[in-house]
Amino acid sequence: MLTVSTVNVNGLRAAAKKGFLEWLAATRADVVCLQEVRSPVDELPAEVSEGWHTVHAESTLLRGRNGVAIYSRSEPEATRVGFGVPEFEASGRYVEAWFPNLVVASVYLPSGEVGTLRQDQKERFMATFLPYLVELRAKAATDGREVLVCGDWNIAHQEIDLKAWKANRKNAGFTPGERAWMTRVFDEAGYRDVLRVLHPDGPGPYTWWSYRGKAFDNDSGWRIDLHVSTPRLATRAHTITVERPETYDARWTDHAPVTATYDWPPAD
Repeated sequence: MLTVSTVNVNGLRAAAKKGFLEWLAATRADVVCLQEVRSPVDELPAEVSEGWHTVHAESTLLRGRNGVAIYSRSEPEATRVGFGVPEFEASGRYVEAWFPNLVVASVYLPSGEVGTLRQDQKERFMATFLPYLVELRAKAATDGREVLVCGDWNIAHQEIDLKAWKANRKNAGFTPGERAWMTRVFDEAGYRDVLRVLHPDGPGPYTWWSYRGKAFDNDSGWRIDLHVSTPRLATRAHTITVERPETYDARWTDHAPVTATYDWPPAD
């Protein structure tokens, strides 16, 4: 069995002081994908990755922003930072690790803001990332590897993926254009939303709750942290769980880890 977790840590140094270290010590994950690490690698305390092989993509344009990483129990055969688009190469939004039979990536899409330059940036990211997903799938298939892209996609695909969907129809993360793009990831690029393969019905489970108001207590959240895989790997998924804390005080990020188990590598 292969166990993979993904979580937006909302600042790794801060998360380490609030419970991330305890979670990492207890997890049975073979691979952990992190988003919004923020801290430059040379400023991270050693204990946040002790005992793990790590590869980081930090933002060198906006120091202390964004940042993604992959932690693994075994050393990858190869790694890659960025997906070949100059605008995003140094933005700390994409990293991948190649293992036998499998490529795992950690992605952090821009959050966007409708009517601003931030939304324009998000749309440029989506426009260039989709063809890369197609390219990655084809490249991995040449030597028999499947692909798993984990991370904070910052898009709720369907109405069942956020609590207050009616109030958010014109907001970033749930615009018609963003939702249509997610459909293209699944239909045109041929990937699968692993949670929806195992649990097609909603609502939720949600993976992010605003710190404002009573969003967490009322479970008024969004499902934006995803395992997105090639079809064969999706059929090998046994379980997928959102590790939602029992209480508000137990949170060490405004997201929750999403952990899946896969029957991998295949016996055939």
